[in-house]
Amino acid sequence: MSIQQRLLTFIVRSNWMVLIIAATAAHLTASPDVTMGIVAGGLIVTINFHLLYRTLKKSLTPPYLASPNVVLAKYFIRFIISGLILFLLIAGGYVNPLGLFIGLSVVVVSIFLATLYALKITNFKEAV
Repeated sequence: MSIQQRLLTFIVRSNWMVLIIAATAAHLTASPDVTMGIVAGGLIVTINFHLLYRTLKKSLTPPYLASPNVVLAKYFIRFIISGLILFLLIAGGYVNPLGLFIGLSVVVVSIFLATLYALKITNFKEAV
């Protein structure tokens, strides 16, 4: 398995782990609105990450190379739908904005952890 595939697998798994850990910690220490914000934001960003992965994989895998305009159109449609969902969640008072912000940071934290993982792999190979 290539390093890119290992990193992608690591990010996908850590997305769910970080979301579960953050939601559990919020459930134990914060109000239900904050917990709902973390769960909603984490689900939105994780689902968007998976959909982006599928779109890029289908678009960049021969022989079915898609036009860049199609990829951008799908990206903007997802962006608009996500924005509407976020607006409805905040305007309706269903979630706490701070919890939503924390939930939306799940993929960023996973990518940061994957970077540390890649550095560990690189440094370990150099040491051997």
